[in-house]
Amino acid sequence: MTTALPDDELEAALKALANPARVRILGWLKDPDSFPPQLAPAQEVGVCLKHIQSRADVSQSTASQYLASLAAGGLVIATRVGKWTHYRRNEEQIARLGEHIRSAL
Repeated sequence: MTTALPDDELEAALKALANPARVRILGWLKDPDSFPPQLAPAQEVGVCLKHIQSRADVSQSTASQYLASLAAGGLVIATRVGKWTHYRRNEEQIARLGEHIRSAL
């Protein structure tokens, strides 16, 4: 059984999920190998922001804002690789959020 989320973490995660584009990005990150190849393996470090930006068809700043919101909600983990930031899902936090919702409703 997972641990319930504190109110501030719950609020940040739900705010991040309030935008359909951010939900789509989180879904895409389930399959990091579906993105173009990159220098560091996506399974290990996550997907480069530039690939997420390209798939979402948004500006770099918009993609950065989307990922920052997901990171603030604890739903993704950011890793720097050189000058690029890579993102991967935080499966533990996603599971905690799901458990919290299941037990609350």
